[in-house]
Amino acid sequence: MKVHKLPSLVRTSLAIGVSAVLLSACGTGKWGFPYRADVQQGNWITEQQVAQLQVGMSREQVRYALGTPTLQDIFHADRWDYPYYNQPGYGKPEKRLFTVWFENDELVRWEGSEQPNHQPFQDPKQIEKAEREGITPYEAESRAIDSEPIAEPNPNVVNPHDAPTPF
Repeated sequence: MKVHKLPSLVRTSLAIGVSAVLLSACGTGKWGFPYRADVQQGNWITEQQVAQLQVGMSREQVRYALGTPTLQDIFHADRWDYPYYNQPGYGKPEKRLFTVWFENDELVRWEGSEQPNHQPFQDPKQIEKAEREGITPYEAESRAIDSEPIAEPNPNVVNPHDAPTPF
């Protein structure tokens, strides 16, 4: 019985090829490579901002409550649009549109998608806690900030007024 030995170069190439095939079966697109950045565009409008709107408000008052509109069409000067679009790196996009109408520079009506009751990137734990307690996420966040102890002054930081004067 004769045993044929493969040359070492062929064995190495074969081992690398088999390893590559086996490892490629392990790959998925959820490992975060390549990195896909979130894309956020438009105005983030909350329920609290919409609740401030009242018929008869001036354009300046609406701008103060909702922010500067993303779209002001020169052909429809009596209408402001506030679109919002967020495409997470991995996940479903979020789209919202909110529109306000004016007559004689006074707010007459508004409509749009349901608006969130929290700020973007707010801690989901604070939102859940607020819902359990029956308060708004804003109140929960301010309570969390108020309850945090103030840190002791850092002894390594020198007040410039107390620093020695140079010669």
